[in-house]
Amino acid sequence: MAEASILDIPETDPFDAARQAAEQIAEKTGVAHHDIALTLGSGWGKAADLIGETVATVPATEIVGFRKPALDGHVGTLRSIALPNGKHALVIGARTHFYEGHGVRHVVHSVRAAAAAGASVMVLTNGAGGIKPHWTPGTPVLIGDHINLTASSPLEGATFVDLTDLYSARLRDLARTVEPGLDEGVYVQFRGPHYETPAEVQYAKTIGGHIVGMSTALEAIAARQAGMEVLGLSLITNLAAGISPTPLSHAEVIGAGRAAEPVISALLAQIVGRL
Repeated sequence: MAEASILDIPETDPFDAARQAAEQIAEKTGVAHHDIALTLGSGWGKAADLIGETVATVPATEIVGFRKPALDGHVGTLRSIALPNGKHALVIGARTHFYEGHGVRHVVHSVRAAAAAGASVMVLTNGAGGIKPHWTPGTPVLIGDHINLTASSPLEGATFVDLTDLYSARLRDLARTVEPGLDEGVYVQFRGPHYETPAEVQYAKTIGGHIVGMSTALEAIAARQAGMEVLGLSLITNLAAGISPTPLSHAEVIGAGRAAEPVISALLAQIVGRL
């Protein structure tokens, strides 16, 4: 099937596109309402197999506004899962990154579609670089706040949204009932796709950052605008440039994600079970 696109919808706004996507998701999955949405980044994908019973799996490109993932580690599907507590989760395996150049509307479309599908909780995960030296590859870290260095926003016009407690303190506390030792930090989103320079990492550290990556912050802002409660989790796949003793590589990121996947996926599944 040809790839669907927001741009294929004439004379509409991104929220109309999200509503159309939500209607298609409901039709193709047979689930009228999803309570929770999860975007599973590098290393987190196996959680979808652990949180409940899969009701339907839909190629993302069959849904308005979704694109085929440009990055390995994203499966390119939307998956509806019935949770043991009777709720339904929508697992998004088709993330559009800002560095792909499609514009911020495409980056946050999945979040807006999830909100339109009924989700009140948005779980955003990623693989990222760590600034704290004791965060060895494979360490899961809660996102407590973010710094957006993309020079962009999903908000358009005179739209003012409070980002205090953007990453829900309630949900972070809930995550710690599963794993009390979970550390947390401030996520810094860069534009990418190049890795950060050592100087940029030191800059991020100086302004209060602990985690560096190329996703999540813009999605979180859109989720807050939609009235969703946000839980953010990073998998530290490598120490950031200048902190790591070796050059960075995408193969290293993927390898660390695969090695950590069984443990962190089980952790996330337990957290989702308490949402």
